[in-house]
Amino acid sequence: MSFNDKSIKELHQLLVNKEISAVELTKSTLADINAREADMGAFLNITQTEALAQAEAIDARGVNASVLTDGIPLAVKDNIVTKDIETTSASKILRGWVPPYNATAVEKLYDKGMIVVGKTNMDEFAMGGSGENSSVKPTHNAWDLTKVPGGSSSGSAAAVASGQVRLSLGSDTGGSIRQPASFNGIVGMKPTYGRVSRWGLIAFASSLDQIGTFSQTVEENAELLQVISGFDEKDSTSSQVEIPDYTSKIGQDIKGMKIALPKEYFGEGIDEKVKEQVLAAAKHLEKLGAIVEEVSLPHSKYGVAAYYIIGSSEASSNLQRFDGIRFGYRAEEIKNLEDLFVKSRSEGFGEEVKRRIMLGTYSLSAGFYDAYFKKAGQVRTLIADDFAKVFEKYDLILGPTAPTVAFDLGSRNNDPVAMYLADILTIPVNLAGLPGISIPAGQADGLPVGMQLIGKRYSEETIYQVAAAFEATTDWHKKQPVIFGGAK
Repeated sequence: MSFNDKSIKELHQLLVNKEISAVELTKSTLADINAREADMGAFLNITQTEALAQAEAIDARGVNASVLTDGIPLAVKDNIVTKDIETTSASKILRGWVPPYNATAVEKLYDKGMIVVGKTNMDEFAMGGSGENSSVKPTHNAWDLTKVPGGSSSGSAAAVASGQVRLSLGSDTGGSIRQPASFNGIVGMKPTYGRVSRWGLIAFASSLDQIGTFSQTVEENAELLQVISGFDEKDSTSSQVEIPDYTSKIGQDIKGMKIALPKEYFGEGIDEKVKEQVLAAAKHLEKLGAIVEEVSLPHSKYGVAAYYIIGSSEASSNLQRFDGIRFGYRAEEIKNLEDLFVKSRSEGFGEEVKRRIMLGTYSLSAGFYDAYFKKAGQVRTLIADDFAKVFEKYDLILGPTAPTVAFDLGSRNNDPVAMYLADILTIPVNLAGLPGISIPAGQADGLPVGMQLIGKRYSEETIYQVAAAFEATTDWHKKQPVIFGGAK
């Protein structure tokens, strides 16, 4: 029997009432994963032995009725470190590395009784927007196996959308949670920078990376984010701002709330069908009592350029540690130390990772630092200032999550610029360190369209309030792909 159509609250009640056991729920989840995995390619490692051992321990002590997530399975992106479970960031250079510790976010999952059933596929080192840059295999879109699932958190999104798991963790550097959530028709939250500890997240761009959450519904997303949020002394960028109850505003009406529509988010390059669906969603929020008005974010058009300089520069620095000596892949037939470094990194890193390392190294090099990295930092400040001005008058910003629906597998592999522009609507949020969510808001050509809601720093509960109000009065979140039992 499958339980993947039940919410966390429903599963919790079944566990507390002893109508099912944690072992039964875990076995059911593993069965759902295995039944769909050949089509999806969502997992790099299915941790059956570890998950069942944890479930048995939970059953032996008894499910804690006061802990909603006790005994609930989920999946974790493979750039989030898991003790005694191979963690590779989907890269050849880390193949075979078994960490001796857990990421703080994973420790928090275990503290609340959650069961990790597998590590999910991704673009190598989180560098990609399609899910095709994994060194192992591509992930497929849950709605159409010929389409990309989005990236870089491709497996985490596809696993939830296809009914393999109910919940998952991903990471978001420039849209890597929100864009695949949009492409797969699920809920994906990138929280405020610093809300969730980055300790144990294999770094791509340290000033941009943030762990976040995937789910079928808004409330479940809030409940999972509640588990992993909080200050961590091991992460110097971790925020000490008090964590609210993220579900506290869910169910409240949104009458009188002011929502901004940036004209730049509906301009050139945005598919007309996507625009139509998101504007219809904005009209729906107006019917619920929100005040929706057009605004401008004039510097957002420079976001992609600034992001790829800043992100690549930080990646160039962060990925120096993978040198073929301390852990992971080491090239053979080495003649000297320099040969070891060069051959191991050349053979171990994929093409996209090497492209970004080279771009970042160039941007940081003598004679170019001021022209590129420093200038990108100044543009980043202008983008953050644009958001701040809008938030002086508005509660949230609304727009499409991605400029198009999911595109064909392989269609943009030879055009990096086109691939990078797929993140044009999500990147500014990371540059400013803001929270943003993608929720299902329509369909175009039979594929999901995501609506992005952006809030001021530490306003996740307000984002959840509006997202839940939209979800409660529409049916888009109820639509499922065929692989998850939806209509053909």
